Amino acid sequence: WMPDRGFFSALEFAGSWNEELGQAELREVLEIRSQRDRFEAAVKLFDSKLRMLAERDNPPEYIVIAMSEEIVSRCGTADYTTADSGTVHRDLRRALKANAMKYRIPTQILQAATAEGRDQTPASRIAWNFFTGMYCKAGGYAWSPYGLAQGTCYVGIGFYRPLGSRFPTMQTSLVQAFDDRGEGLVLRGHDFDWDPTKTGSNSPHLTADAAQRLMAMALDQYEQVMHQTPARVVVHKTSRYWPDERDGFRAAIESRVRRYDLMALEPQSAVRLITTSKYPPLRGTRFTVGDLDYLYTTGYIAALNEFHGVHVPAPLQVADHIGQDTPRGVLLKEVLALTKLNWNSEALGGLLPITIKFSRLVGEIMREVPRDREPLPQFKFCI
Repeated sequence: WMPDRGFFSALEFAGSWNEELGQAELREVLEIRSQRDRFEAAVKLFDSKLRMLAERDNPPEYIVIAMSEEIVSRCGTADYTTADSGTVHRDLRRALKANAMKYRIPTQILQAATAEGRDQTPASRIAWNFFTGMYCKAGGYAWSPYGLAQGTCYVGIGFYRPLGSRFPTMQTSLVQAFDDRGEGLVLRGHDFDWDPTKTGSNSPHLTADAAQRLMAMALDQYEQVMHQTPARVVVHKTSRYWPDERDGFRAAIESRVRRYDLMALEPQSAVRLITTSKYPPLRGTRFTVGDLDYLYTTGYIAALNEFHGVHVPAPLQVADHIGQDTPRGVLLKEVLALTKLNWNSEALGGLLPITIKFSRLVGEIMREVPRDREPLPQFKFCI
């Protein structure tokens, strides 16, 4: 940094917004021999610092948690067994994100290699990810989607497993809702039992009642936050809709919305196009095999004359479409737009739309949120 370059300005931070981890505190944690106890002590230490910052008269809107390599190597993960939960795997990042929700302050983890310039990732990519993420977590929106229908609520359905192996068939439903400006909510649903050996499917599916309740919860929260009832609902998931599941979603939607589409978008690698050039198919390419549509959400980007990938891309399969209130071409254009809403990445677009992209990431954070504490619905607390 040079004061006579660029904007001729400097960033100054209030000392009251800093909380240091003292050497004595760190040593006390790092010297604990039990992996579980060491992990839980680290979480408790970071939590105490977060609480102190949150209780300031003028608390920060965003917190960067800088971690030493020793903390990451000694406390980054923990694997242990308990009588109540069985074998448990925990991750420090996920635990800190879940804890920070108590204080309503979004966080960013900064590792020593990145801060000290030893990260091999290009500096431009680090800067983009770090500062765009900071801007969004502080309440801004780096960009808005183009081409999404006004008044539409885009809903993503996902599932995750609670912590521990004692109940291997237990699943928790997860619903994500976005408006046409890209503002999103995430809500935790109910627990239910899903045994692939009995159902014949590795992908969880909901009963009619569970599907209706989950969709009603998403629409209730959407109306409460957005102050309007959506004119149209589009639902995304990664597996086909079973009859009971379909009927439950329909019942919840049709009670308040006239137009809707239920889509199943499955990642697959069995079907690909082979081009005659050295480049993969164009991003946005659509083709049909029998009754199935395929869409390349990744691929060659002609406007940039670039392909942002290291592997041969594969298209998404539109495995199911119920409702038929919107032309297929319009729905696929919306899917492409929704792949560009990951503000936590420098990539132009991803394989999956944001409606289902964040399901796995959010589920990992939700595992750490106790059932007696309601998680915050805003995405910025999970990314």
